[in-house]
Amino acid sequence: MDSTTTSPDGTPLAYDVTGRGPTVILVSGAMSTGGTTAPLAARLADRCTAVVYDRRGRGASGDTAPYAVEREIEDLAALVAAVGGDAALFGVSSGGALALRAAAAGVPVRSVAVYEPPYADFLDGGAERMARYGTELSAALGAGRGGDAVALFLRLTGLAEEMIDRARQSPMWAGMEAVAPSLAYDDAVLAGGLLPREVLAAVPVPVLALTGGASPDWLRAAGRAVAEAVPDGTYRELPDQTHMVEPDVVAPVLADFTGGA
Repeated sequence: MDSTTTSPDGTPLAYDVTGRGPTVILVSGAMSTGGTTAPLAARLADRCTAVVYDRRGRGASGDTAPYAVEREIEDLAALVAAVGGDAALFGVSSGGALALRAAAAGVPVRSVAVYEPPYADFLDGGAERMARYGTELSAALGAGRGGDAVALFLRLTGLAEEMIDRARQSPMWAGMEAVAPSLAYDDAVLAGGLLPREVLAAVPVPVLALTGGASPDWLRAAGRAVAEAVPDGTYRELPDQTHMVEPDVVAPVLADFTGGA
């Protein structure tokens, strides 16, 4: 990351800016850093000014206890100001939930696009699964068992146990454990994992809710519900895409929505 700004609580936030055109800030999801969204920023660069950043507790950004979702909202406000005060947001997965909360709280953005925020209302037993995950995650992190916290998250996403065991033996595992404490932040942003209708009703800007045509039914239902719950929402399904959306597919859609030339 080439640039740094500071959140009101003193937390340093690392970010990169690339491209030209209307500014869009890319908000990553759980277990992700600004590097995760960098390939999308590269695809946007010919039509948009794309900003990637490390959310607090990840990568080159700092962290300040105690955590609160309001601090991450303040982080986004500080970042918007740092890049000129005129930006749209694009949030992926739980990063989409954070982007929507930020807009509803008054962070000055032009628009918000989200990709598959994982609201579990539309998953059988989803509320119970999210509650159980939150309890087990808190216990694992409280005991300093970062690896177990990562495994809990991977299990929640549907990864098979044998794949989790392989991941534990891989070189990437240490990096995953390093950001494990931030899993509690995404859990807090999702606030139990259910669609926050009152929050969404307060979003004052246009919202584009995107999902993948090859994603599970419940994620597509959640995307439609987001578009219906905000005052100015549009739903769009990207054919053949999964929860791991391809930058080449989503970039032109996002550029069109944010006004990129």
